[in-house]
Parts: sequence; C-alpha cells; structure tokens
Amino acid sequence: MELKRHDFTLRELNLADAPTLQLHANNPNISRFLFNRFPFPYTLEDAESFINSKVGQDPITCFAIAINEDVIGIISLEFRIDVYTKAPLLGYWVSEQYWGKGIVTEAVKLITDYAFKHLDIISIRAVVFDNNPVSMRVLEKAGYLKEGILKNNIFKNGEILDEHIYGIVKKNIN
Repeated sequence: MELKRHDFTLRELNLADAPTLQLHANNPNISRFLFNRFPFPYTLEDAESFINSKVGQDPITCFAIAINEDVIGIISLEFRIDVYTKAPLLGYWVSEQYWGKGIVTEAVKLITDYAFKHLDIISIRAVVFDNNPVSMRVLEKAGYLKEGILKNNIFKNGEILDEHIYGIVKKNIN
C-alpha cells in the first residue's frame, strides 16, 4: 500500500530500507522528542529489528516516509488495549534535514484519512513533550485539537516535562 503526495510517499517498510532508516534516525535531535524505546545512537541493527517487527502487518499501521527510495522518517498508529482499542496513538518523526518543509503535516493528514477510512477506530490520539512546540503545530495544522496537558508527566534525558495530549475524532460515528 502506498499513500502519495507530490514530494513524498507513505509506504510499507522492507528490509532494504534499513540503511537509509538508520542514517536518518541516528540523530539526538530526533530521539530527544520520542519515547525512550527509540534509541540513540540508532544502529543498523536497530533499524533491521524495527523493520522486522513491522513487515507483514495487516492492516498496515506503520509507514515509511520516503522520498524516492530513501526512508526519511516513520509515521505509525499504535493500537492499544482494553478501553483504548479504537483510539490508537499516532507517532512520527522525520529526518532533521527535512524539518520545516511541511512533510510531516501532510503525512499526518494522509495517515489520518487512511485510518478513518480503512481501520475500525473512532479517534486518534497523539502525545507531545512540552519541549516540542513544532510538533504541536504540526498536529494543529493537520486538524488535531489539544485536549489537555498532563503536568510533570514525562521524564526524558534528566528533564521533567509536561505531556500535551492531542486528538481527532471520526466524524459521523453511528
């Protein structure tokens, strides 16, 4: 499956993507805004392990953000359990060299549209660390609303941060 824009594509990952995934992910300026499960340094083995965990998804919920054949980022929906089964978490990152080009905003719009059309969900949530106002703006430009702030809820790199909760709901739910 591919979701296309004029300057990038969202597509399935494959093992051949590991070198460019590793190249673009291996950046402390990316890992500082993500959960600790996203390592730094980001090795080729990390890239291969991540790809292997996503290959063969049905339905597809993790997409490479690709320009030509290079994976410059990832966008995904993480399904949760219990009462949250119809409200996945959105996560994304893009290579620092592509920051400020509108790629992530458009990727968020694409995956949101895809999710509401093809997945059995009622809403999508995203969490943003207090030190990442650019990501907050990305979500707002993509139609997500800030639903709340959890004070002092994140401990990352020795820093205590607020967690900003964003969401978007599916329209016309029966």
